[in-house]
Amino acid sequence: MSPGFLSGLNEQQLEAVTLPRQSALVLAGAGSGKTRVLTTRAAWLIHTGQLSPMGLMAVTFTNKAAKEMLTRISAMLPINTRGMWVGTFHGLCNRMLRAHFREAGLPQLFQILDTQDQLSVIKRLLKSLNADEERFPPRQVQWFIAGSKEEGLRAPEVDVHDEFTRRMRDIYAAYDEQCQREGVVDFAELLLRSYELLSRNEALRSHYGARFEHILVDEFQDTNRLQYRWLKRFAEPGNAIFAVGDDDQSIYAFRGASAANMQDLQRDFAVERVIRLEQNYRSHGHILDAANALISHNRKRLGKNLWTSDAKGEPLRVLEALTDLDEAAFIVDEVRALRGDGVALDEIAVLYRSNAQSRVIEHALFKAGMPYRVYGGLRFFERQEIKHALAYLRLVANPGDDGALVRIINFPARGIGARSLEQLQDAARERGTSLWGAALLKSEGRRQKAEENGGDTASPSPITQHASPGKGIPSFVALIERMREATSGLPLPETIEHIVEASGLRAHYRAEKEGADRLENLSELINAATIFIAERDVQPAGEAPGTDEPDELTAFLAHAALEAGEHQAQAGAEALQLMTVHSAKGLEFHSVFISGLEEGLFPHENSLTEADGIEEERRLMYVALTRARRRLYLSLAQSRMLHGQTRYNIASRFFQEIPDGLMRRISPAFHVQSSRFNVSGSASATEGGGVSTLNTEPGTLNARNAGQWRVGQNVVHPTFGTGVIVNSEGRGPEARVQVNFRSGGLKWLMLEYARLAPA
Repeated sequence: MSPGFLSGLNEQQLEAVTLPRQSALVLAGAGSGKTRVLTTRAAWLIHTGQLSPMGLMAVTFTNKAAKEMLTRISAMLPINTRGMWVGTFHGLCNRMLRAHFREAGLPQLFQILDTQDQLSVIKRLLKSLNADEERFPPRQVQWFIAGSKEEGLRAPEVDVHDEFTRRMRDIYAAYDEQCQREGVVDFAELLLRSYELLSRNEALRSHYGARFEHILVDEFQDTNRLQYRWLKRFAEPGNAIFAVGDDDQSIYAFRGASAANMQDLQRDFAVERVIRLEQNYRSHGHILDAANALISHNRKRLGKNLWTSDAKGEPLRVLEALTDLDEAAFIVDEVRALRGDGVALDEIAVLYRSNAQSRVIEHALFKAGMPYRVYGGLRFFERQEIKHALAYLRLVANPGDDGALVRIINFPARGIGARSLEQLQDAARERGTSLWGAALLKSEGRRQKAEENGGDTASPSPITQHASPGKGIPSFVALIERMREATSGLPLPETIEHIVEASGLRAHYRAEKEGADRLENLSELINAATIFIAERDVQPAGEAPGTDEPDELTAFLAHAALEAGEHQAQAGAEALQLMTVHSAKGLEFHSVFISGLEEGLFPHENSLTEADGIEEERRLMYVALTRARRRLYLSLAQSRMLHGQTRYNIASRFFQEIPDGLMRRISPAFHVQSSRFNVSGSASATEGGGVSTLNTEPGTLNARNAGQWRVGQNVVHPTFGTGVIVNSEGRGPEARVQVNFRSGGLKWLMLEYARLAPA
């Protein structure tokens, strides 16, 4: 008798869930029930006795997805899921390295650097190496190091092509040495160190290979090369990888994601069959038909076709506005109309390709008094006051953490200036010790000198704002030592409460004119610690607790670093959602606006010169289309102010890739004179029935056919194709125009011989 949790699965979902013990690739289209298939597969394997809960590893890309998976499994089966290895790549690697820190060459209480902490470490390193930050920008160094690690390369393995690359390799090597000395690791290091551990330790690899006979991977299209190689380390004979993903939604190449991993999986794991989940439970038919037609223009895809048993719904609504201001006004008007029809603001999203586009939209919303929220704003663990508090906690947990010390040695201010810090760094470098070690030596020297002179060694208050330079570092050392002593044995929430108070952070922000929000965030940090303790994983069944289990503070700091970058829900009133298309992945809304559909903006101009650039942009557009459930708007502006300049645009090629019958042109009241949004002469039906050319700021040209041409007008050339006039100069026979051609770029043409025709 089939278990109840299989009921309601469609034919393809059921096939994927009940596959025999074998590796599989499941192509799960947008809205096709991917999460349900993944979690039900895990429940099925456990229910049928094919593995124990502790023999399953499931890899996700967010902690939120991991928690959702555990929740769903526990709802289907009467089991305790707390000891299961379900988490992100970084979270699972952290767990492995904590258990085998000695074999990995790490201190037991190693700390994790988030991206901002890593950047601070790099800036300190560049300064100590006397490296010119203009030649070696810290962020570029950060990308170089992360990119090398994600390729599985240590510094000596990096290919050197020129002097710049050689210097970057040397900086990478020095960075690794510094992190090892301080007992810290960055995100990329977690994965690389874990991969290296499994690669060189045959016994350990065999142990985990025997334990994890089934590995489930979510969002497989987003894996990078090192993540895939890490997964292969578990490929003992008879083991199976069940990968779920969608190559049509692979939009993170700039982060190193490789959709080619899907083809490699089929080859490396002898995948016999690719299962396609094509029934969509989210969107109306016209939206899916548009998405299918668009993505079919990509050559490098495994192929699938979304369909729905739901209604066809409304056609896509298309607006070509004269300006970006008109486009924003149109969006505001339509949002008002949707609200009038009973659609909640939280169910409406405005998507854009570039963050720079949001300014005009936000301004229009502000003027209209319409509440909105920019999705993906500053995250909780990235806020200034939280990072300061975490730095105090990190230093209490690990005095060798130089990055934490630099952040808070003079915050709140205690009279330790840049010169004092430089001297401390010089002393640490000379002695080959951490900054804390150098500070201890300085503090001890001052104490001995004071005793010899019979002086007072008492330390000033921790919140003194203007301590003398001589007392600054010793008083800071004394403060941290008192914190460590006072919090020894305290529960984690009480530890944080004490440190927030004793550090002077609370007093500092209480004195600020607008510090109320920061004080609330510090209180929320204590709440976060309380929840963390309540939800912390217990020791997996059958495994005895050992010394490798981190203490509460170390575990919480690792949790905070891993959580940094995940979106935190914002409290507040219902609001319209604004976001980039990249941020929209994984979300869905009743109604979606995709704005700025112009050549050079979406698809982005950079994609024209990048390998696979246009195909990735098309995948990004596919993601945008499939966010909508019921209503979808596509808009563009013939002129747009970006980066201080007015750009005259031609319509995105994506309009040509969606069948005309799926789109309906709308003409808002403020759109005084309509113009065709199509390119290459393919006109769609307009509500007014007519198609005319654009007239903007005339500036007539004095040539043989002067009255025919205007800046901003769409034109066609027999050789260069469709374009838009963006500039003009000269008079009479010397008159010429500059045209931005979709395929040929900017060209100046003499009107006398241009052979132009209205588009």
